[in-house]
Amino acid sequence: MNLKDKVCIITGAASGIGQGIAERFIADGAKVAIADLKQDAAEAAAKALSKAGPGRAIGLEMDVTSEEQVNAGVEKVVKEWDGVDVLVSNAGIQIVHKLEDFPFADWKKMLAIHLDGAFLTSKACLPHMYKKGGGSIIFMGSVHSKEASPLKSAYVTAKHGLLGLARVISKEGAEHGVRANVVCPGFVKTPLVEKQIPEQARDLGISEKEVIEKIMLGETVDKQFTTIEDVAEIAHLFAAFPSNALTGQSLVVSHGWFME
Repeated sequence: MNLKDKVCIITGAASGIGQGIAERFIADGAKVAIADLKQDAAEAAAKALSKAGPGRAIGLEMDVTSEEQVNAGVEKVVKEWDGVDVLVSNAGIQIVHKLEDFPFADWKKMLAIHLDGAFLTSKACLPHMYKKGGGSIIFMGSVHSKEASPLKSAYVTAKHGLLGLARVISKEGAEHGVRANVVCPGFVKTPLVEKQIPEQARDLGISEKEVIEKIMLGETVDKQFTTIEDVAEIAHLFAAFPSNALTGQSLVVSHGWFME
């Protein structure tokens, strides 16, 4: 299984998990569009990753909550590389509050980025995948696609929703050779997670050390963070798998935090 010359779009790929997935795909010879909110960050990441090769990358400015920007970005990729083979919907943020204190605007923002973004990018890419007779859509879920934690009502709701969307796409896309799957990582020490540590310490009234050891890693088998490389390897598996034998699935990568 390999991605040589496959055309891939990865959202939120200028840093963190998205960039790690892009790096893994490019190392396998893929053509990768680095889609991110800021054009300069996307282009800088694309330049660095292309230099490493053997695949290559381009940078795209894309707000995944904007249908206009999503459609324009996908069309740019199609014009550049004549199609789309893989979509990784990875863009995401985190906002934490107790439910009774959760601002409705923040709730809507969270669902827009995680769910609307997955919907809009999938909707834009599917016709091109259908035209080519195949493709792979990968959503970045979470252990919170399966579990719940305090303070994360919007995040948990969105990540659960991605499972349903992937399953529908896998049913609708099957006759066209299109697969849809969800990667569900545990806590990965990215800037997004680093930001949560003091926030949760404050809101839960505990130390940052306790947040890490009890809240984030307390249910793992070895008290270890999941790595970006771990997640990228599973994304590669879903992207490169050759048939519909692996579709409509979710795979948890969490050091045993959640066991199916």
